[in-house]
Parts: sequence; C-alpha cells; structure tokens
Amino acid sequence: MRAIQVTTTGGPEALVPTELPDPSPGPGEALVRVAAVGVNFIDTYRRSGVYPVTLPHVPGDEGAGVVVEVGPDVARVAPGDRVAWADGSSGSYAALTTVRAERLVHVPDGVDDAVAAAVMLQGMTAHYLVDATFPVRAGQTVLVHAGAGGVGLLLTQMARARGARVLATVSSAAKAELAAAAGAEVIRYDAMSDLTTELSARVRELAEGGVHTVFDGVGRTTFDASLASLRRRGGLALFGGASGQVPPVDLQRLNRAGSVYVTRPTLGHYVATRDELEERAAAVLGAVADGSLDVRIGARFALADAADAHRALEGRATTGKVLLVP
Repeated sequence: MRAIQVTTTGGPEALVPTELPDPSPGPGEALVRVAAVGVNFIDTYRRSGVYPVTLPHVPGDEGAGVVVEVGPDVARVAPGDRVAWADGSSGSYAALTTVRAERLVHVPDGVDDAVAAAVMLQGMTAHYLVDATFPVRAGQTVLVHAGAGGVGLLLTQMARARGARVLATVSSAAKAELAAAAGAEVIRYDAMSDLTTELSARVRELAEGGVHTVFDGVGRTTFDASLASLRRRGGLALFGGASGQVPPVDLQRLNRAGSVYVTRPTLGHYVATRDELEERAAAVLGAVADGSLDVRIGARFALADAADAHRALEGRATTGKVLLVP
C-alpha cells in the first residue's frame, strides 16, 4: 500500500512516500480503506521530534473511510461501514490503516468522507473547549486566536450558538473575511509591533474589563497577550502551540492577572471513554448533518504531497482544514 513514513525526525522533508505491506486487523481492530486524512499540528510535532515517537513512524491520527475487514472480537463495525476516527489508528497517512474498533464512530448520512475526516479532531476539540474546559454561556465574551483556522472557525460557530460574543484574531484580510462570516468580531494583529501590549489593549477596548475566556491554539507568540486579555477570574485554555511551545510560567503571574485560570488540555482526556467519544462525535457530526455547523476544507493534497501539506500548515498559509487524499 501507499503510505508516508518518517524514519528520521526533522522538517517536512522527513515525510517520505513509500510502499508498505498491507496491514491486517488484529483482535479488536478494523482494517479501513482511507478516503481522506486530516492533517493536524500534532502530526508536525511528532514528525519534528517535539513529541517523541518510535521510528519508523507513519503519521496521522484522524481520517475517514470504509471498513474492509474486521479482526476477532469486533462487533461494533462491519465491512462496508463508513467510519471516522480521531485516534486509535496505526497511522492514517496511508491507503489502508488499522484502527481500534472502540475508537471508530459511524459517519451519518449526509456527511461525506472528506468532511468527516476534516471535523473529527478539530470539531471535537472545539466542542470540549466550549462545553467542558471553560463552558461558554450566553452573555460572555471570548477571544479565539487563529480565527480562520480549522479549530478557530468551529470554535467561533459553537460559541456563537451558545449566545457568546466572539473576538477573533487573524493575520490577513482574507482570513478576516472568513472569521467574520463565522460570526466573529475580527482583530488584525499582523501589523502590531508589540503583540502583548497592542493586542491586549485592543481586546480591552472591545470588551471592557477583558474577556471571560481565551481559546489559544497558537502558543508562544500569543500567550502573554492572552493572559493580559483576561478579566478577573477569567480562563485561558492553551490547547496548541502553532507558533511554538510556551516557556515555563511563574504561577504568581496568574495572581497578578486577577486570579485567572490557565489549563493545557488535550482531546484525548475528553474522549477517553467510549461514552465521551460517542457524545462528542454525535454532537459534532450531528451539527454538520443538520447544517448548523459549517466545515471549511481549505486545502487538499495528494498523499504523496504530505510534505507540502505540512509546509503550508506550519507556514500559516492555510485556512480551515487541510486534508490528504490517498
């Protein structure tokens, strides 16, 4: 089968197209023919060595496709089922992958494979952030960084659906249009020379006293501004590091900022059980199916062009979701 493999960690060039033996499902696993693969920043962290993995490594946690075969002790899915996943794969950058059956969810009618692959990880991330990490309520004001990115666009829609006001940061006019269309009030930060001071000042002009919550998937370059944008006892959810990892923080800064809260959540802890996975996947895929949640696919790359997909993602040249198509 065609696959992308990393044998030595490094830049995008470490993603090497190769041919590997077709996998076979073991106990509790399903073999899936991959229709579309979601490209995520966690893939770049593993490729570069920020998150250590055993090499050789086939990247990819997220995708959608059709079950080809099931291993022993699998009753949850059957050959021919359309399924999606956000973890449990042996490596989704491939034409075929084995996935633990307990981590598969059925794709509802009306949601095509590409959209299912595009929304599983980012959609459930947005859902746990607004639903559980810092529950968003009507009348609140929240700040979303990278408002035209895959998570940012979904976060904005979900927060707006809960009655919140959303401020979103973007870095270009084109991204501003997308964020505004999703329901956000847009802040352009590309021309700011001192991001911490200027961005937080602009946020406080728009939201007197600061925002209730900041959803920050950018990390190093926005963290200080995020902290300075919070109102008293507000919350900062640092859920990614697109610009790099945040250095260690003196906890007294949280006191000085107004007894604020900071957390570094990850999706796996919010879909750890089967019940949690089904609840979040049903909420996200159901909203897509009924038309209340719009999913933007910003770019599609052939599987062999995975390195170009990583370059585009890391270069902040994308909007919405980036997909690989085997």
